[in-house]
Amino acid sequence: MSGHSKWSTIKHKKAATDAKRGKLFTKLAKDIAIAAREGGGDIDMNPTLALAVDKAKAANMPKDNIERAIKRGTGEDKDAAALERIMYEGYAPSGVALMIETITDNRNRTVGELRSILNKAGGNLGEAGSVAWQFSQKSYFTLEAGDHDFDTVFELAADAGAEDIEDDDGYFAIIGPSNAFKVISDQLHSAGIKTEVAELRMMPNQEMEVEPQQAVKVLRVIEAIEDSDDVQRVDSNMTITEEALELLEA
Repeated sequence: MSGHSKWSTIKHKKAATDAKRGKLFTKLAKDIAIAAREGGGDIDMNPTLALAVDKAKAANMPKDNIERAIKRGTGEDKDAAALERIMYEGYAPSGVALMIETITDNRNRTVGELRSILNKAGGNLGEAGSVAWQFSQKSYFTLEAGDHDFDTVFELAADAGAEDIEDDDGYFAIIGPSNAFKVISDQLHSAGIKTEVAELRMMPNQEMEVEPQQAVKVLRVIEAIEDSDDVQRVDSNMTITEEALELLEA
């Protein structure tokens, strides 16, 4: 997992301060709308919606925007019916497997854009099931170690159902089953522990190592995919090393 928590936090901070805030808010609103449609508009009864709203608040999305997105999802806006959550699978350069979560109102547009990005980079979009078997959905949290004691965080997370807690170069990464997300989140919140990243993600069952220069190419492809308005997140099975992150930032 080396580098993964730092990479996640870098992306999280970049999104929160992105000059293209309108694009970020569009993605967040889609996530809220689809969560409300799938599980109802009551945040207390819909953990997925609660997660989406928490992300929006962390990005300083206006309250009115959040409320409109929820209403869209619960059917008060006719456009909500057009949105659907679709997971696409594919390969980046060097054979790195990708799981691409999208929320779209136009499948043809989304598929065309993803295929174009991957093909230009030397990858390809795969059929359903071609990649998914290599991943499992997990709850994932990161926080800066700072003044936090590892043993205390470990105990809190483990009591809430976490499967693994890692100390990764100044960051703690907490991993657990997808159905434990709310319990872990609530436990950390109750203890006054603020997370940098809190999300459900598709995590690889086994990672693959790629040469740093090639890893940078893959990370740039992932960034290009994530820049699409229809894409919510991208997960890969590539090991992200400190060397690759340093090359990327350089």
